[in-house]
Amino acid sequence: QVQLVASGGGLRQAGDSLRLSCVADGRTFRTDVMAWFRQAPGKEREFAAAIGWSGGDTYYADSLKGRFIISRDDSKSTLYLQMNNLKPEDTAVYYCAADLRGSIDSASSYFYWGQGTQVTVSS
Repeated sequence: QVQLVASGGGLRQAGDSLRLSCVADGRTFRTDVMAWFRQAPGKEREFAAAIGWSGGDTYYADSLKGRFIISRDDSKSTLYLQMNNLKPEDTAVYYCAADLRGSIDSASSYFYWGQGTQVTVSS
C-alpha cells in the first residue's frame, strides 16, 4: 500500500519560517513529479509548488515565488517545503502529492495524496 505522510505543520507568527516534510512509503517516487498543494478554509485546493524527478526543475505558484522552496531527497523518499516569511494568508492545510498524470498545477492530475498538515499563521 502506497502512503504519503505529511508532517511539520504548526502554529507560527507572521514572518516566521516552517519546513514541511512528506515521506513516501510503499513505493519510490524517484522518477515522479511531486508537489505541494494547500487548501484554506472555504476555498478550493490550490497549487503551491512542484519539483521534477531529478530535483532540477521546480515550479511555484506566482504568489509564493521567493518565499517558498520545494526540494526532495530521494535517498530518504522525502519531499520538503521550506516556507519563509510566513503570512496569515498562508494559513491552510498543506497536502503533498505524487504521480503526475496531467497538468502540473492541477490537483486532479495527481494520483497519490498525503493526509495533509495544518499550518496556521497568526498576525
